[in-house]
Amino acid sequence: MSEDKHSELDALCQQLKVDLIEWLSLDDVTPEELGDDDALFGEGLGLDSLDAVEIVVMLQRQFGISPTDMDNKKEVFTSVKTLAQYVIENRK
Repeated sequence: MSEDKHSELDALCQQLKVDLIEWLSLDDVTPEELGDDDALFGEGLGLDSLDAVEIVVMLQRQFGISPTDMDNKKEVFTSVKTLAQYVIENRK
């Protein structure tokens, strides 16, 4: 990965952490506590299917990503890093 792509990914990961905490009202989590590769669902952050819907809405509003762009892409929701990579590849 080039230096520019790496810094873009890092910056977007930081932005997504802040956005996720705000959008999902995760009052007991700070961006510093959320690792780029930490699991978002299950034993990681513990998000559920309603949170997934909120993430889709957030990505649509913040980055112009259509929900249909995400059909059958469960792996996009693995971590902050996978979300950031998807946004970089698909934002309008």
